Amino acid sequence: MCTKWAEKELGTLEEMAEMYTPEQIVFRLKRRGYYRTVSAVKNKLYSLGYSTRPVLDNYSCREVAKNLCVPPTTVVNWVRQGWLKAKKRCANRYQVKSRDLKRFFNNPPQPIKHRIAAIDPQVVRYLVGSSRQDRCS
Repeated sequence: MCTKWAEKELGTLEEMAEMYTPEQIVFRLKRRGYYRTVSAVKNKLYSLGYSTRPVLDNYSCREVAKNLCVPPTTVVNWVRQGWLKAKKRCANRYQVKSRDLKRFFNNPPQPIKHRIAAIDPQVVRYLVGSSRQDRCS
């Protein structure tokens, strides 16, 4: 069964789109009296041009690797070579910010430029999100 999105519900969704995960949005909608599944929220966010991940997200190298279909050691090597900026969380764990991933995808290092260019643009959008300016242009 498909229920039409109410204007207030859409307003709430757009308010939260760049700050919360779909799971968090579902929880907050439920507290306001709206009942949507996580997949319904993801689909609506996508149709409105938002990422299903918040823009302010941080990723582990493993998460980045999983989405890019490369081994985690590859992403760790990119970090160690200075190609991808990341913050060290502990001995061999790094945290990559969405904005640093965006910078990496927009200006990849020459040795792997062809490899980065072959990545599905939807995967890149999922990881880095899209800012309001990107959606309006």
